Amino acid sequence: MLLDMYEKYCDKYDYKCEVISSQDGEEAGLKSVLIKVSGENAFGYLKNESGVHRLVRISPFDSNKRRHTSFASVTVTPEFGKVDDIEIDEKDLKIDVFHSSGAGGQSVNTSNSAVRITHLPSKIVVSVQNERSQLRNKEIAIDIIKSKLYAMELEKREGEINEFKKGDSINFGSQIRSYILEPYKLVKDHRTNFESNNPEKILNGEIREMLEYNLKNIVKK
Repeated sequence: MLLDMYEKYCDKYDYKCEVISSQDGEEAGLKSVLIKVSGENAFGYLKNESGVHRLVRISPFDSNKRRHTSFASVTVTPEFGKVDDIEIDEKDLKIDVFHSSGAGGQSVNTSNSAVRITHLPSKIVVSVQNERSQLRNKEIAIDIIKSKLYAMELEKREGEINEFKKGDSINFGSQIRSYILEPYKLVKDHRTNFESNNPEKILNGEIREMLEYNLKNIVKK
């Protein structure tokens, strides 16, 4: 549902949204997905989406129609144009190759071109399967790992600068937003108290108002 929300948002605002890799859930939906969003100020608008998103609804997979609560974790990382300062030792990488998954037909990749790379020191795992070339998928995965490492380094430096500051912090892993479809309808961002009584509109990609509100109010904190 989150993937659908972000894809519809991108479509409304002419951002390019590309699925780099995905892993199906054991029963339904997606276990994980990696997307690349390209366009003017794409990261600036979406950067505060990092965190845990909570959904409360009547599960369509429950024959007893009971209310269920589920969680999804979102990480937003910028793609840096130059990450030359980040050096990766090949011995720190665990590289696995596998068949890419697809919807069938011509989209199925019949060779082991999909790549999963684990950066052992940081535990970062990146899977790429959208290119037919295994070498190209490996290059893309390493570039993503470098961007993630670069972002981590920037966060570390910022943390060192701000370690004296007190007050509320926004940490990855915290519950940032709830989408409640039952027993009432509400979307609430717990950091800024932004609320909407129309979760269907939000989940349909109409999130620009919320993104702008959060940008203004999170910065003020």
